[in-house]
Amino acid sequence: MKIYRSKKNGFTLIELLVVISIIGVLISVSFVGFAQARKASRDSKRRADLEQIRSALEIYRNDCKTYPSFLAQGGTLMGAETLCQGNVYMQQIPQDPLGSGYNYSYVLCSFLETGGGGDVSGCGSCGSGVSCKNKVVNP
Repeated sequence: MKIYRSKKNGFTLIELLVVISIIGVLISVSFVGFAQARKASRDSKRRADLEQIRSALEIYRNDCKTYPSFLAQGGTLMGAETLCQGNVYMQQIPQDPLGSGYNYSYVLCSFLETGGGGDVSGCGSCGSGVSCKNKVVNP
């Protein structure tokens, strides 16, 4: 008895489609993972930038006895007041990783003896374990 075999010189169309589908699914899953990793990386950069700015502002306040009235995106934070004229506190003020720039803001919280009013979320304690009852944010 003789068995006949056909010579296969390649893959069938079905086999090729299955392999291409699997590769497509793997690529799409990896793109989602990379996108999340890139977002997390940009957020880490933002946190580090804001901490660096906070530190420079505190050193500026300590030397100049006041905070600067203006921060220019990509500019230099230099001492403008008489006490600290010419001192450089930050060579270049960082920009957002997406290039849109940061919006600087502040929150001031205080204790009021006669009660409080409004939203005081994010204030925490106003010292000596006393809860803050007043919050002012920049416009």
